[in-house]
Amino acid sequence: MNEQPASTWPILDEAHRALRTVVAGVRDGGWERPTPCTQWNVTQVLQHAAGDQLGFAATITGSGWPAYDPFAPDGHLNGADPADFAGSAMRAAAAAWATIPQDATDAPTPLPQGRMAGWLGAGACALDAAVHAWDIAVATGQPSPLTPELARDLLVVARELVEPLRQWGAYAAVVSGADSDDEVDELLRYLGRDPEWYA
Repeated sequence: MNEQPASTWPILDEAHRALRTVVAGVRDGGWERPTPCTQWNVTQVLQHAAGDQLGFAATITGSGWPAYDPFAPDGHLNGADPADFAGSAMRAAAAAWATIPQDATDAPTPLPQGRMAGWLGAGACALDAAVHAWDIAVATGQPSPLTPELARDLLVVARELVEPLRQWGAYAAVVSGADSDDEVDELLRYLGRDPEWYA
């Protein structure tokens, strides 16, 4: 897989690093395993995550939309290498976001909210990649790829965006917290995920 270019948005670069790491760590037989996205296996989550990255990129560039519905992934990569499949989508997103200035106030996104500040749009793209990296990691017995610092930054983004998206099923209801929760647990619970989930 080719080296990932920097997007100029550190939060997005870190989220992409997380997703690349867990995709590379899936062992043979892991692609059919169940995930916290209850209706999807690992391959389907990968398809969804890659399709979303392409959607963010295409909204900026005007081309390169996914050739399939990311919200109805079929679980078949048709012979594509998973790392290349994910990597090409992340490279497209990174390149697209590299064209958005740091002080942008009106960046395009594929979200129902439409255009938004650049930091928030790039954060939304990062949030999508990072949470699905976690989904794949826990489904395949890998350590969480989310650092406390990344989780803290993503939670700021999530609190700005997630509530309107729950009505479309993009995120489940908040999961009740525990006294022992750290930054990663807090983010996952806010996104409707149980930090203790296992396959």
